[in-house]
Amino acid sequence: MSEEKEAFNEHNYSADSIQALEGMEHVRMRPSMYIGDVGVRGLHHLVYEVVDNSIDEALAGHCNNITVIINEDNSITTEDDGRGIPVGLHKKEGVSALEVVMTKIGAGGKFDKDSYKVSGGLHGVGVSCVNALSESLKATVYRDGSIYEQEYERGKALYPVKQTGETERRGTTVTFKPDPTIFKQTLEYSYDTLASRLRELAFLNKGITVHLIDKRTKKEDGEFEGETFHSDEGLKEFITYLDATREPLIKKVIAFEGEKNGVPVEVAMIYNTSYAENLHSYVNNINTHEGGTHLSGFRRGLTHTLKKYADESGLLKNLKFDISGDDFREGLTAIISVKVQEPQFEGQTKTKLGNREVSASVSQAVSEMLTDYLEEHPDDAKTIVQKVILAAQARHAAQKARDMVQRKTVMSIGGLPGKLSDCSEQDPAKCEVFLVEGDSAGGTAKQGRDRAFQAILPLRGKILNVEKAMQHKVFENEEIKNIFTALGVTIGTEEDPRALNLSKLRYHKVVIMCDADIDGSHIATLILTFFFRYMKELIENGHIYIATPPLYLVKRGAKKQYAWNDAERDEIVSNFGEGSKIQRYKGLGEMNASQLWDTTMNPEFRTLRLVQIDNGTEADRIFSMLMGDEVPPRRDFIEKNAVYANIDA
Repeated sequence: MSEEKEAFNEHNYSADSIQALEGMEHVRMRPSMYIGDVGVRGLHHLVYEVVDNSIDEALAGHCNNITVIINEDNSITTEDDGRGIPVGLHKKEGVSALEVVMTKIGAGGKFDKDSYKVSGGLHGVGVSCVNALSESLKATVYRDGSIYEQEYERGKALYPVKQTGETERRGTTVTFKPDPTIFKQTLEYSYDTLASRLRELAFLNKGITVHLIDKRTKKEDGEFEGETFHSDEGLKEFITYLDATREPLIKKVIAFEGEKNGVPVEVAMIYNTSYAENLHSYVNNINTHEGGTHLSGFRRGLTHTLKKYADESGLLKNLKFDISGDDFREGLTAIISVKVQEPQFEGQTKTKLGNREVSASVSQAVSEMLTDYLEEHPDDAKTIVQKVILAAQARHAAQKARDMVQRKTVMSIGGLPGKLSDCSEQDPAKCEVFLVEGDSAGGTAKQGRDRAFQAILPLRGKILNVEKAMQHKVFENEEIKNIFTALGVTIGTEEDPRALNLSKLRYHKVVIMCDADIDGSHIATLILTFFFRYMKELIENGHIYIATPPLYLVKRGAKKQYAWNDAERDEIVSNFGEGSKIQRYKGLGEMNASQLWDTTMNPEFRTLRLVQIDNGTEADRIFSMLMGDEVPPRRDFIEKNAVYANIDA
C-alpha cells in the first residue's frame, strides 16, 4: 500500500497536470463529440457542415447557387454565391474574421442573431471543425471586388489572409481533404450519400439550386458524373418524390406554408393505398428522426381536425369502436419542416425537438390546412375517412394478433420458437442470433456455431413482404411471430400501439445470414424491410448486421483460400498459378460446419456489415420502391445498380 502512495506522489499530481484542451485541439482529440463518429457517417458530415454555411446564406436571402465537387483525390470543394465570409480585422482576436471563423470553435455568424435569424446544422461547430479534422484546407473568399485566400494544415493557418486578385463575383469556396490519421476506416466519399442529402436540402429550401459534381467518374459524353437539384414547390415536390412508387389515394398533395406564432412552418402530406405511416420531420434542415414537439403538434392537429370532420359528416355513426390517432395516419406520407431560432434538442442522438411553443404552431397550421382542404375536396375527404375506418377495423384485428405474439413472447423459455437453437450465455450484450435462410443452412450453422453465445433461428423460405401487407397479417405470419418471440421484443402499449419495447431484447447482435445469390439477396431485403417498418429502433441502436459468406473457395494442392468477390478470386488464382480449382458457393448449405464457422461466424475472422440509416427519407423511398407494387422504378434501380449485383445464371 505504501509503495503505491509513493509512486502516486512522484507524479506530482497538481494543477499543472490537468490537461486543458481548447478549441481545435479538443476537436482532434475527441472528434466524435463534434461529428458523431470517425467512420463513413462522420466523413460525410464534414461536407454537410460546410454546406450548412452556404444554406444559412441562402436562408438569409443572399445565396442562390451551391456547388459540391468530389475531386479525384476524394477531397471536397464547395462553392456558393453568397456574400463571402468577412475578411476584415476581428477586434477581439486581432486577426482576419476569416481566420477566426476557420480556426475558432463556435465563432461563426450563426451565433449572432443579427446575422442569421435561423441557421442549419446540428451542433453549430461549422467549418472550423472541418478544418481541424482535415489534413489540408483552403478557403477562398470573393468579396467587395477582391479575392482573398488562406490555407491551413490540421486546423492551423499557414499564413495570414492575403489578397490575391480582383473579381466581379462573390461568394466562398472551400476545398478540404479529410485527415487520414482521424478517418482511418475510409476516405472515400459516396456519391449517392451526398446526392441524397443535397437533394433533401434542395427540397427543404425551395428556390436554391444545388449542384453535385463527381470528378472521379466520367460519363460517355466525357462530362463528369453529376446532378443538379432544384425545387420550386419545396415540400410538395418532396412528397411527390418520396411517394413516386406508391399509389395515391387522393388527387393532390395537401400543403401549408406560413408563419404561426412567430414560427415558420411548412407541411406537406398525401394519403396512399399502403398500410405504412411515413412521417418525416425537420428543424432548420436537420432530420429529427426522434421526432419532438413539432411532430406531436402535427399528430394532434391531424387527429383533431379529421375526427371532427368525420363526426360531423356522419360517416362514423355505424362504427362500434373508437377511432385512434394511429388510424388517421395509416397510408399517410407527411413532411413537417419548421425553422426555430433557438432549437432545444433532446433524445439519445440530440435529434428530438424540445421547444414547447412549436407544438401549438404546427397543430394550428395543420388544422387550418386540413379544414380548408376537406371543405374544398369533399370526395377526397370521404375517401380519407373511409380509409381511416378500414384502418380502425384492421387495427382491432392486429391487436388480437399482437396479443398472441405478446403472450408467446412473455412466456418462459419453453415459449421460445421450436426451431430456435439458443445459446447458454444469459447476458444479452454478449449474445448474438443468426437469422438463417432455410433449414439446411440452419442445420449447418447449428453445428458450426459457438453454443456459448451464438443462437440460430432458421427461417422457412421467404418471409412475408410487410410493405404490401396489412398490419394484422404481419403479426399473424408464423416466421415473423418467431422473430418477435426469439428476440424477446414486444410491440404496442396503451399510449402507442406501434411502440417497441426493447427492455427484454435477448440478443444485442441480430445477424441476417442468407445465401450469396439472387434469392438470398431478396430474402435479406425482405427481412430488412420488416426491421425497418416494424423494429426500426433495432437498426437505429446498432443491433442489426448482415453476414458476408464467401463466394468462392480457390484450391491448388494443399493450398486453399476463400474469396468474397470476383476480383479477390482472380488475384488468388493468379497467385496460386495454373491448376487452381474454383468452387462457387451458391448457398450456405454447400459449406460444411467448419467452413461456415471459419469464414462467416468466427468473430476473429468474419466480416459483419452493420446496417445503418444514413438518410431516413431516402431509406423510406428505396424500401417502397424495391418492395412495393410499382415495377418500372424497381427495374430502373436494378439496371442502374447492376454493376454491383451478383447475377447467377
